[in-house]
Order: sequence, then C-alpha cells, then structure tokens
Amino acid sequence: MAASLLNKDRPPVFCPGCSHDRITGALDQAFQKLGLAGSQVAIVSDIGCSGLFDTFFHTHALHGLHGRALTYAAGIKLARPGLQVVVTMGDGGQGIGGAHLLAACRRNLNLTMLVLNNFNFGMTGGQFSVTTPSEARVGSGFLNQLEKPLDICQVARSAGAAYVKRCSSYQSGLADDIAEAIAFEGFSLVDIWGICPGRYSRQNPLTPKIIAESMAAMPPADGVVEENRRPEYGSVYRKTAKGQKTVHPPHVEQQFQPPGTGRHEILLLGNAGQRIITAGEILCLAGMTAGLQATQKNEYNITVLRGPSVCEVILSSDRISFTGLGQPDVVIVLSREGVDRRKSLFAELHPQSLVLKATDTQIPDCSGAVHLLDFKKMGVKPADRALASLAVLAKAGKIIDIEMLKAALWLRFTDKVQDSVLGLVERVGSNN
Repeated sequence: MAASLLNKDRPPVFCPGCSHDRITGALDQAFQKLGLAGSQVAIVSDIGCSGLFDTFFHTHALHGLHGRALTYAAGIKLARPGLQVVVTMGDGGQGIGGAHLLAACRRNLNLTMLVLNNFNFGMTGGQFSVTTPSEARVGSGFLNQLEKPLDICQVARSAGAAYVKRCSSYQSGLADDIAEAIAFEGFSLVDIWGICPGRYSRQNPLTPKIIAESMAAMPPADGVVEENRRPEYGSVYRKTAKGQKTVHPPHVEQQFQPPGTGRHEILLLGNAGQRIITAGEILCLAGMTAGLQATQKNEYNITVLRGPSVCEVILSSDRISFTGLGQPDVVIVLSREGVDRRKSLFAELHPQSLVLKATDTQIPDCSGAVHLLDFKKMGVKPADRALASLAVLAKAGKIIDIEMLKAALWLRFTDKVQDSVLGLVERVGSNN
C-alpha cells in the first residue's frame, strides 16, 4: 500500500460534520489502494467547498472556474495520458457545467469525476442547486419548488457514461468504490451524497440513514453500464491519429534581407470581395521570405455574406508576443466599411504613418502621410485593390520590397493565377 498523499501542511478546513471531510479521507485511501504516487495524479477542481480538494493533496492540481473542471481535466488527460486525473465538483458546479458533463459522458475519456452532492450551494448561502429536492427549505426561497431535481446518475447514463455509481459519504467501503472508479478505463462518475451542516441540514432533516433510504429508492447506479461500455477515447484517438496522413506546415526559406528592422504594423480596411484576408496572407509570406516573424489577425463579420472588412498584420525582426496593433505604420484604406469599423484609430496615427487610401473613400482627419490610390486610373478592379496596394507598398521599399512580394505570390498561387497576379504587381509597381 502506497503512502498517504494528504498535505499535512494544509489539512481539510471543512465545517464540523461536513461529509466532504469523509470523502477527502476516502479519496486518499483510494490512492493508497491503487499504489499511486503524487506525481501520478492530477486533481482538478472548481469553485465551492469541493474546490478546496486540490490544496489538501500532494499531487498535480488545477483550480479553475465554476463548472468548468471537466474541460481542463480533458486537456490534461489528452496531453498527459499517463496521469490519473480526478475531478472534484459539487452539485452546484455540476449544474453550472452540465453541458461539459454531457460531453465527458459521450467522449469516454479516462477521467474520474467525483460529484460531492450535498443538495445546495453551501459556500455561497445555501441556494438551491440542480439536485435540491423540491420540498427542501433553502436560501433561495421557493425557487426549488418550481424545478424537478436532477438525477445525476441517470443523466450520465443516458449521455453515454460507461461507469456510473451512486454512493453515500457514510457507507463502508467508500474508498474501494472510488478506487474502482479511478481504475476503470474510461469516463467514470461517482455521485457521492452527503450532508452540509453549515447550510442545508440546518433547515432540512438529513442523516446518514435518510441518505441510505433515499438512495435505495433511486434507480440503480452500481458501476459499469454495460450498454455504454466501449474503448476509451484517448487510446482510440492516438491509434487512429497514427494512421492519418501527416500534414506539414509550409516551410518558408529566408531568401532576402528585409528593408528595415524592428516591428511593423499594417492595417487593411476594406469590405467583402476585396480579398483583404488573402492580402494579409501575402504580406505575412513576404515578410517570412526575409526571415521576419509574422502574425495575421482577421475580423470576420457576423453576417457571412458581408465578408471580412479588417485585417491586421505584424511583421517583426523580433519575437511577437501580442498580436494587437498599437499605432499602425501602414494603413491601407480600400472602402468605407472597414474605415467605419476603425474610425477612432485615425486620430491616433503619428506623422510617420503611411496611409494608402483609395481616392473614392473618405477617412477622418489624421496626422499620417496620405498617399492617394486612383484604382480606376490604374485600371484595377475592386477585387484586386488589396493586391495592388501591396504592390505600391512594396515599391516604397520600407517594410517589404518587390522581390519579397513576388516571392510571396509564388508561394501563395499556382499556374495561371500566378501569372495574373505577378502581371498586376509589375504593372502597378511600374506606375507608382
């Protein structure tokens, strides 16, 4: 039997008589029965009295937002499949994160969820939770009388959980039940009923005997659910992933020296059909051909058929730690819609900012150096405005140059499209 994993420097601090104290001891015994060391276990918790569990054990731990513990636990288990991941959550958190419970049941990732079910939000005032009996007297008045309490085990079973067990905090063998759930290969849920002496039982008669009698009247939840039994998600995922074709991200070799060093921020303002997202990609590729770091952040409008109108690009000789723009070095203005979405930005431009502006688009007063682009005179179609603007920017040779831009077009396009875009860039570049 392994050593206890309890943290002697942070002993449990529950209210006298709280069932959580018994569950803490039972969980430690379960770890010992399974021969687990602290380095082999991760306890994931959220808010509430059950959220204290991660401090009481010498294990890996993550303490997160109310109701979200299962999401963090899934990420930990997928990243570190060798860890035994145990989630402690109250009935309050389980109700708040109900959709996450359904996903965990359906997915069958090898996690163990202990629901410390004391029928109320004990830490925050004794309000009703999803498991509060309709006839109970709680801190939220009559509201629990209007809702049917949830049977967590039945919900988990119907959602596909392959291991579901209902236990009393006071029954003998609780440590064995928890150990069995942890050892199960797949998602396991243990609904552990107990007493909250600080809130719930002050107004509602509840004893270990009443809990046992109430549980006996419930539908059975004794462990393995045979009709839901299936291979564990993580093992199937890893096996299947190995058979998939490996996708290698494109590697861009450095071919040129950039015109300048430091960080350069470029903002493209357009509307649907002007291909500003593609222009942003080309800018990033152009920068990468000169060894620059590159980021692209796009704004997608809510209505799909409207199309994106804002694209933000950063090219930098140094590492980019944040993708947000401060004062752009270049603003490319192609249409009014993008301008309206970034109207306040123009007042903040410094005199060194270059504004490449279509002659048919108005902008607010600004201190930037405005260069007019007469696309009609250049014979540039609306869909080609963004690419034409990049040709003008490259001709200026401050952030990218023509050779970098052409190399980016070779990387981005193929065949006839390549010839067309290169021809456009050469035509516009020679006229500006």
